[in-house]
Amino acid sequence: MIVRATLLKTVLAVLLVTQSAPASVTASQDPASLAPFVPTPYQVVDRMLELAQITENDVVYDLGCGDGRIVIAAAELYGARGVGIDYDPERIAEARANAKRRGVGDLVTFIEQDAMQADVSDATVVMLYLLSSSNIKLRPMLTKQLKPGSRIVSHAFRMGDWQPEVTQEFQDARGGTRTIHLWRTDGKERP
Repeated sequence: MIVRATLLKTVLAVLLVTQSAPASVTASQDPASLAPFVPTPYQVVDRMLELAQITENDVVYDLGCGDGRIVIAAAELYGARGVGIDYDPERIAEARANAKRRGVGDLVTFIEQDAMQADVSDATVVMLYLLSSSNIKLRPMLTKQLKPGSRIVSHAFRMGDWQPEVTQEFQDARGGTRTIHLWRTDGKERP
């Protein structure tokens, strides 16, 4: 009987959480996407921007930008220009509305596009919160298009056998461990 009561409480808790979670925060994945939409926590956004050493001279791209929070923060905090790319029209509309609301619409652009087809050649920084398999798919494009010295920062996931220049781990506000990685392009294409 105790086992049944515990199981029932667990099932009810899961139902309550899934029913009360906003649609924009659920982690469902379209088969064509590079990752499910899971917003990068603002504390992680700040750390990613710091690790990349963003300045007003940077052009920050976010592949799989979701609600636009990374490029919006780069514009707000550092005066950088930003481009967010996402294949989901709802996310792009949300990102554009967020940029307008935050007063940085003149510094950021959002493009509805498959990240695999993106031209990132004018980026000085590329931000990623995608799966490792997706980062590996993007690696040849990034290392071919980006100028030497460009920075790539990934939340949580690596790029296969390409070793990051810097990896930082830190505790988030909830006590969880977060990891971010930084690579610098060197002009060498990496398949």
